[in-house]
Amino acid sequence: MDSTPVRPWAVAVMEACAARDPEMAEVLPQHKFDCRSLEDYLSQHLPGFVAEPETTLSVTQYRLGQSNPTFYLQKGIQAYVLRKKPPGSLLPKAHKIYREFQVQKALFLIGFPVPKPLLYCSDASIIGTEFYVMEHVQGRIFRDFTVPGVSPAERSAIYVAMIETLARLHSLNVQSLQLEGYGRGTGCCKRQVSTWTKQYQATAHQDIPAISHLSDWLMKNLPDNDNEQCLLHGDFKLDNIVFHPKESRIIAVLDWELSTIGHPLSDLAYLCVFYFWPRTVPMINHCSYFQENIGIPSVEELISIYCRHRGINSVLPNWNFFLALSYFKMAGIAQGVYSRYLLGNNSSENSFLFANLVKPLAETGLQLSKRTFNTALPQTDTAGHLFVQTRTGREVLTRVKDFMKQHILPAEKEVIAFYVQNGNSVDKWRKPLVIDKLKEMAKAEGLWNLFLPAVSGLSQVDYAFIAEETGKCFFAPDIFNCQAPDTGNMEVLHLYGSEEQKKQWLEPLLQGSITSCFCMTEPGVASSDATNIECSIQRDGNSYVINGKKWWSSGVGSPTCKIAIVMGRTENSSESRHKQHSMILVPINTPGVEVIRPLSVFGYMDNFHGGHFEVHFNQVRVPVTNLILGEGRGFEIAQGRLGPGRIHHCMRTVGLAERVLQIMCERATQRVTFKKKLSAHEVVAHWIAKSRIAIDQIRLLTLKAANSIDTVGSARAMKEIAMIKVAVPRVVCKIIDRAIQVCGGAGVSQDYPLANMYALTRSLRLADGPDEVHLSAVAGMELHDQAKALTAKL
Repeated sequence: MDSTPVRPWAVAVMEACAARDPEMAEVLPQHKFDCRSLEDYLSQHLPGFVAEPETTLSVTQYRLGQSNPTFYLQKGIQAYVLRKKPPGSLLPKAHKIYREFQVQKALFLIGFPVPKPLLYCSDASIIGTEFYVMEHVQGRIFRDFTVPGVSPAERSAIYVAMIETLARLHSLNVQSLQLEGYGRGTGCCKRQVSTWTKQYQATAHQDIPAISHLSDWLMKNLPDNDNEQCLLHGDFKLDNIVFHPKESRIIAVLDWELSTIGHPLSDLAYLCVFYFWPRTVPMINHCSYFQENIGIPSVEELISIYCRHRGINSVLPNWNFFLALSYFKMAGIAQGVYSRYLLGNNSSENSFLFANLVKPLAETGLQLSKRTFNTALPQTDTAGHLFVQTRTGREVLTRVKDFMKQHILPAEKEVIAFYVQNGNSVDKWRKPLVIDKLKEMAKAEGLWNLFLPAVSGLSQVDYAFIAEETGKCFFAPDIFNCQAPDTGNMEVLHLYGSEEQKKQWLEPLLQGSITSCFCMTEPGVASSDATNIECSIQRDGNSYVINGKKWWSSGVGSPTCKIAIVMGRTENSSESRHKQHSMILVPINTPGVEVIRPLSVFGYMDNFHGGHFEVHFNQVRVPVTNLILGEGRGFEIAQGRLGPGRIHHCMRTVGLAERVLQIMCERATQRVTFKKKLSAHEVVAHWIAKSRIAIDQIRLLTLKAANSIDTVGSARAMKEIAMIKVAVPRVVCKIIDRAIQVCGGAGVSQDYPLANMYALTRSLRLADGPDEVHLSAVAGMELHDQAKALTAKL
């Protein structure tokens, strides 16, 4: 007999934070049974049950489980737990109550922490189904995997105890447990894929292609060593464990319904799935998402502890297979839970919520199947780092660097050749096919939307290091869906958009199926003072009508650009000058939107990024629901948008500077003038030294700004953000200029990227406000701070 449904891991996340007040309630109508018949039976067959004959049996039901109904029995001071089959039509091989009783009995006899099994009854006439009774174990069960309410040290100890217990379980000698016939020997992984495929097909309420694709992939990628035979729990997770009331010690492991004999990594991966839970998929009952720096060990740390206790290598083969299998299993479980809800024999009131989880769980499994993992504990050295990344940040940065080296940088020549070949054709605004291929690979590796903390879980400092890496190649940000202006627009919609706006525009942007543009700067006014903006947004019944001219609207030329965020004037004479403007969503195909012409940057059209266009809005009418946040909130939104965005721009530019310095050094060590290499000329050597010093300076300044956003927020980091906006482009323009001098005529030709790099970097001194505006802002804030300090001193 192999693992049998249907009890969710999904509970690890889906029910982990289920109703806390109370966890027990009146028995659900579909699960009611004859309590008098049960009491009579237990009086005859359960020793000690009649110790208090004057008391009556009370029965309440646990509301957290999704499979076998579980009940709390109390007879005087005696407390028990009863598990039974659900009523009604059930799937074949599911809900084998006797298996639970059998394995708990074997484990209890050898001292493994399980509730003591007391009695099994196969007579369905007693309460309508077979059942078993075990001792009630009093202790702590943590429904939220972030374990709130305890110290980081205790939280860590809880996780260590959990992984050590799993290692102990997998180290048991199956033969000595005398569980003959409990499993079906080798080939467990293949049987699990087959079993869950059949379970899903038997309960499916809709066609989900990802399920079929994942099932096919799993069958084609079975591990070569599918012959290990360990006792598996099948649903090993935090909320199936009872901890000592005061100690971080496990006193009972619960819910053995899915236990079987098979490959131990299926249990280990199932436990670790929580770490890979996509933040775009909601957690049932308001569970907490995983967080850094709260004492929870990393996946690699858990694996290291597990392998050390079992005496095996921590480099685990086929880890992607077992993670994908776990998500496949969860998808099948979620489908089964919803199916029982439709049949009316569900064990929990929230079972209907599982219907919407099946598809994203299967899609996540597919993505994990394509990823490569290193399960060994990483060796990190943060000595001397002023701004330290989180554990996740370091891990993601390593993976980004590897992806850049293995896939992105080797594709540069192909991408450049595409635009050289199509520079004058209708395809000049399109992207070569290799870009879509790389995007799919990055998405499969989980290297997607890294810029958005709510999705990636990364801090601004974490992403700053990643942005630097992607800045070394002009198309790398697009591969990770981290390109401007989409990043800023996605941040706007995430922070300020309505639920309707998020569903219609943010979700496809996050998926990478569309791109966007931002329309703010105008040809007719000095837009460095954004209060000059004249484009009008006027209310007309249930619509807003937009009229005006914009230019330097980046990305409009891309065939995938479908939506624009437009800043315009919604004049209100009673408000201040910074409350006269608003932002509104305008689909590009709206009547009246006229794309006039592309604008060149020092002669470069910037085709890859969709160019920079002049766009006119002539009586453009959109619904009032397209307004973002409210009238007069434009500058408020702009400030929230530009803070992180300037960090991204500046750190990408730092990465570009590193690439420029590399080109400068390579050229200086290869070329000879006046009988010595360029690098031997003191002026060139000094350029190299000054460039190295300057790059490290602007990196630290930008990381300081990123750290300020992480610690005090964008509003209180305005001075640091303004400082980097001035410093970084200026410094990097100087470094590129030096590199051009070292490269000579080649430096300004198409044979080197330096001229294009200079053009784009020089334009950053104008984008998001010219240097002079930021210098004035820094001066004003500095004078204010100095005056404040002087006043305090006096």
